[in-house]
Amino acid sequence: MTTRIILISIIAISFLISCEEDHDMALDGYNEQEIIEARREKDEAFRGDGSPLPAHARESFKGLSYYEPDPDFAVEAVFTRAAAPDSMLMQTSSNELRTAYRVGTFSFSLNKTKLTLRAYQFNRTDNESYFVPFTDNTNGSSTYLAGRYLDVHILESDSAYVLDFNTAYSPYCAYNNNFSCPIVPTENNLNVAITAGEKK
Repeated sequence: MTTRIILISIIAISFLISCEEDHDMALDGYNEQEIIEARREKDEAFRGDGSPLPAHARESFKGLSYYEPDPDFAVEAVFTRAAAPDSMLMQTSSNELRTAYRVGTFSFSLNKTKLTLRAYQFNRTDNESYFVPFTDNTNGSSTYLAGRYLDVHILESDSAYVLDFNTAYSPYCAYNNNFSCPIVPTENNLNVAITAGEKK
């Protein structure tokens, strides 16, 4: 009887450990220290010669404003690649049109709400990343009015991802009207508040 109890205890502990490992795996795309370091490096870059800020604003620049890193906004997503990527003309802030390709769709849940985001590429030979622009219910209040962007590194499996909205960033035209930035297509409007990533 004692041996059986011990075995049951071991199985139960193993199950709990397995669950914890699965939870950790779900957050493979979330690393708070990396997020903080990336933000520090971006602030430094904004003070340098390649900054989108006007030259007169760089010396007094104190750093960008961000939401605190939040693991709840690093969500598991399934990527469904488009069978035949279709081209579209994406509007820009300078009224120019850029040819973009809808290459697939990310499906995920956030706060029990099922959501989708289209992924785009401007170059069909790009094997590095997907461009995922989006708008949400924070735009115009705590974040840039025209929306924000995610750059999603393409994984080898190319199906299971973690979309980390802590890395969401504003386009350069949020800081300087001389830049031409892609405008978020209406199909990527999220009717939720993404309180993560870069603020205005």
